[in-house]
Amino acid sequence: MGSTIDISFVLLKGIKVTLIVLVFSILLSTIIAFVAGLSRSSSNFLLNKFTGFYVEIFRGTSLIVQLFWFSYALPGLFNIHLGSDIWTGILAISLNYGAYMSEIVRSSISAVAKGQTEASIALNMSKFQRMRLVILPQAVRMMLPEYGNYLIQILKGTSLVSLIGLTDILYYGNIYKSTHLSETPSVFLLVLIFYFILALPLIAFTRKMEKVSKKGVAQG
Repeated sequence: MGSTIDISFVLLKGIKVTLIVLVFSILLSTIIAFVAGLSRSSSNFLLNKFTGFYVEIFRGTSLIVQLFWFSYALPGLFNIHLGSDIWTGILAISLNYGAYMSEIVRSSISAVAKGQTEASIALNMSKFQRMRLVILPQAVRMMLPEYGNYLIQILKGTSLVSLIGLTDILYYGNIYKSTHLSETPSVFLLVLIFYFILALPLIAFTRKMEKVSKKGVAQG
């Protein structure tokens, strides 16, 4: 029992960094997802293709590689520094998951019944009004369940920031393990429990969003 408590106190040292990376990654990736998703739905050829290129690059490469690229390759090759390691980690995670989530935004917008657009045109709404008042409210409801699932994925992704030296939960778990090899199973069991506890609110949010998404979406 003593060792379990000791390990827990060590892991708690990293919870602040984990939560900071999680919260800001969720906020930034959500903004990126909407900007990229709307851009992919745009009739502007250049905007559409540029955004498509970004999405394919970040979906087609590993988050670990992206973390190392932002943290080490950009400063070393191009003398581009993104600030502190914590913001580097947040940016890499946000761009990665923002690319995936942008596809949810794009597909949800496309899934809104065509009749809704036709009706709004008949009401003499501008393109901006159609998107803001008719299409997006319905699209957002459809994207909520998948959005919730990606929030959980982002939490899992935060564990990778220890690879670039951020002192998160996994970082402290590895530090403790390195000096207490016999307690390695206990360390990783407690790391798992810590992440599961952090995931519980996100799981509850996802289930709530699944219920919300079933209401208010116009059909056909």
